[in-house]
Formats: sequence, C-alpha cells, structure tokens
Amino acid sequence: MTGLRTDFAEFTGQQAEPPRVARYAVNEAMIRNWVEALDDRNPVYVDDAAAKATGRPGVVAPPAMCSTWVMAGYRRYREIQQLRREGAVEDFAYSRLMNVLDAAGYTSVVATDVEQEYVREITPGTHVTCHFTIEAVSGCKRTALGYGHFVTLRKHYVDEAGELLVDERFRILRFRPAERSE
Repeated sequence: MTGLRTDFAEFTGQQAEPPRVARYAVNEAMIRNWVEALDDRNPVYVDDAAAKATGRPGVVAPPAMCSTWVMAGYRRYREIQQLRREGAVEDFAYSRLMNVLDAAGYTSVVATDVEQEYVREITPGTHVTCHFTIEAVSGCKRTALGYGHFVTLRKHYVDEAGELLVDERFRILRFRPAERSE
C-alpha cells in the first residue's frame, strides 16, 4: 500500500503547535551577521543614514530573515528528543500528524518550497511571534524520491501588537524512499 487510508481532515486547519515567540528582539548585530554571511550589500540593512534616506525610520531586517527570529535552536531539539525517550510526547497536531506518517513508513522528509508575502518591514526592537497552522495534507503522491504526502504549514509572523509582518506557506514532503535497483 502506498497511501494512508485517511484524508487528514482532523489535522487540516488545526494549530500545528503553540506559537513560537522570539527569544530576542530583532537587533542590528544579528542583522549584520546575516547580511555578512550572505554577502548582501543592501545598505538599508546596516547603515542607519542610508535607510533613513529611503524614508525608513532606520535599518530594517532582510525580509527573508523572518524565520530566524523564532528559531528555537538546537537545545530545544535535544529537549524534545529527551521528552520522546521518556515517553512524554508533546501532543500538538503537527507532532500527531508526523507520528501518523512515521507509523505508515513515511519517515523521510524534504522541504519542497516556501512562499512568502512580506507585509511590513521588520525593524530592530520588534518582538516576532510565529503562529503555525496545518493548511493542507495531500493524498499520496508518487515522486522521484518515493511515495509521499505533501504537508503545507501556514505561518503568520506578527509583531508584539499582533500586526502581520510576513504570511508564509512552507511545504514539505514526507515520503517513503523509493527502492533503488543496483
């Protein structure tokens, strides 16, 4: 059997996990690290005067940097792994969905695409929070990697006042690796 006998309706539209709240406010040091790592030379990210010359209040964060503000880091990953070893699995819709897919043999994952709409620029001092919803889970699809299900997460990045900064769709493929002939 290549697909699961479910339409995943119980997961669709559910909050994937609790909102992720940034540990730190958006700050110029992290912006500078990002643009230097990517060799992005746009002066509005690092030069206050250049940013003000364009009508901005000061430097702004690169739009594609939105997810970095809410990343939990490796320590959180290790804490979750420890909870799983102890049998204290987090009961979030996303973890339940991943467990269903794992149990059916769809244990491999690849990110397939991301769509982002930048609604407002992110400025230093902003505290970013991301709200995750499971937007869709496809039926079983045959791909070059093997049979699998596409999972689309809808992410809303907001500031401390709840104002939308970025609207994102992030899609992964959970798949059962294709058997290879030698």
